[in-house]
Amino acid sequence: MNDEAKRKQLNKYKAFATGLFLLMAVIFIITTILQKSHNSHWIGYVRAFSEAAMVGALADWFAVTALFRHPLGLPIPHTNLIESSKQKLGDNLGSFVVDNFLSPQNIRPYIQKIKISNFVGEWLSKEKNQQVLIVNLSEIVLDILNKLDDSEVSQFISKKVSEMTNNIKLNAILGNGVQYLLEKNDHQKIISNLSAQIKDYIILNEDLIQDRVKKGSYSFIPSFVDNKIADKIASGLADFFKEIEENPNHEIRDLITKKIYEFSTDLKENPKWNDEFKNIKNDLLKTDKLSEYSTDIWNSIKKTLTEELQNDDSTLKNYLTKNLNEFSQNLKSDEKLQNKIDSWVRMTAYKYILKNTHQFGSLISSTVGNWQGKELSEKLELEVGKDLQFIRVNGTLVGGLVGLIIYTIAHFFI
Repeated sequence: MNDEAKRKQLNKYKAFATGLFLLMAVIFIITTILQKSHNSHWIGYVRAFSEAAMVGALADWFAVTALFRHPLGLPIPHTNLIESSKQKLGDNLGSFVVDNFLSPQNIRPYIQKIKISNFVGEWLSKEKNQQVLIVNLSEIVLDILNKLDDSEVSQFISKKVSEMTNNIKLNAILGNGVQYLLEKNDHQKIISNLSAQIKDYIILNEDLIQDRVKKGSYSFIPSFVDNKIADKIASGLADFFKEIEENPNHEIRDLITKKIYEFSTDLKENPKWNDEFKNIKNDLLKTDKLSEYSTDIWNSIKKTLTEELQNDDSTLKNYLTKNLNEFSQNLKSDEKLQNKIDSWVRMTAYKYILKNTHQFGSLISSTVGNWQGKELSEKLELEVGKDLQFIRVNGTLVGGLVGLIIYTIAHFFI
């Protein structure tokens, strides 16, 4: 019911209570006049009833009116109670709500009934809701992207990259990476592959070996001897690298492994490598270059995100839709996940409410305190004024009965 309807209803009951008072006043006047010319006993009883009823009606009218305003506009003490005590009323109302409605024992039963996982699962399982969620999220992200200052974002990326790389020791990272490969024995594949390629290269380029042998040979040695020597060298080298390729326990492999270990240790511990890589890093990440890299990175990210978010059939949106479907199905079928989410929601809600109960009280107190006194009186009168008019009606009737009883006692016993 809106305020206008409540106001009409209040005026209706006010008119009824006032009309009852006026009726008693008319009866009192008539019976007073009749008493002067008639000796009937009933007139006295009716007059006593109406007289006491008027007193009761006026007393209760004064009491009800004093709550909301000064009766007849007169600044009588202890009247217009709502307006004059609004801050106290707000404080007491806030404390009452907190103490009686937001206490741990009162809110715990309601918190324990919360089961948000099923609701969210059902809501997300509907395609229309998924689209609404994705569209709204896309609009929010696009709005954020458009409002961001590109130069500030680029500077932020540049600054963070600079901070992250300042303490990075590339030689230690590379040394640890080499050592990791050795521990996994992955370097053996490299040795095998490299041995095979060298072997194949020797076999395919025997002519080069022959040329090198001839160039280093004496002139008096026949060519067929040089060729024979070259063939022996080529076949010997090919066989040697074939052995390395096929034999996982070849001594050369152990030697290479040992040398690589020594190199990785040297990389990590020798200050020379730290200085070398630091110079390389500083050269690659000069201020102007870093700024250029950051700008390119941000522009690329922004362009990609904008295109993905604007395209209804983009990879990103399809990925989100797929994951929303999976998540909604899990929410509906996975009891463990349901209990985990519901427990977290309950615990968070419980802690938040208990932590902020004083704020609820302060909110009620400040809201009531900030209302204009007249406005507050009108609001409360609209809510409870109708019932208070029945106090006036009851006061009229009860006052009349009491007056009738007193008159009867006085008439017969005094």
